[in-house]
Amino acid sequence: MIVLVPFAVVIPWRSSPEVFAQILRRHGVDSAAVTDVEAAWRAFGEFLQVEIDGVDRDPDSDGFIVQWGRYSWNEKRPSLSFTRQLAVAGSGDRDDPDWQLEYWQIDLQMCFDDEPDLLGLDSLNFQDTDFGFDPIGLPRTAALAEARAEMERYPQLRTLWRMTPVSSDLSFDNVC
Repeated sequence: MIVLVPFAVVIPWRSSPEVFAQILRRHGVDSAAVTDVEAAWRAFGEFLQVEIDGVDRDPDSDGFIVQWGRYSWNEKRPSLSFTRQLAVAGSGDRDDPDWQLEYWQIDLQMCFDDEPDLLGLDSLNFQDTDFGFDPIGLPRTAALAEARAEMERYPQLRTLWRMTPVSSDLSFDNVC
């Protein structure tokens, strides 16, 4: 269950990774050594409710996605990622026809040892929840609960949820 926690302060977008790390710690999670995926999920749900300053006003400028699979950058280990994506005003002249928003992602990636129950993880019909851009508050809480319910349908994802990651990392990257 995700609990809505109102924040009295709107945080600057560049501070968002530090705020997520603080929320993780409050939930007993070290971003560099996650041992409890469920606690990380609860922290992620809380982080998704934090109002962030500097995000574009377009409704698709603040969203989340959950991704899983095996990737070359993590030695093909099974992984699970909780990601919040923000669209912020880029540098340059906004009136320039080539000007674009910058997209930044705050990503908690967890990697796991392989086990037989994960067979087929990389061949599921999909590898993510798709982006959710529901507004902060009850709509976002409902979208997150729906994403979790969808993931529960797959035994491989249920297995990841109960495993202890062998590595984890919180990153903040400009993705375009």
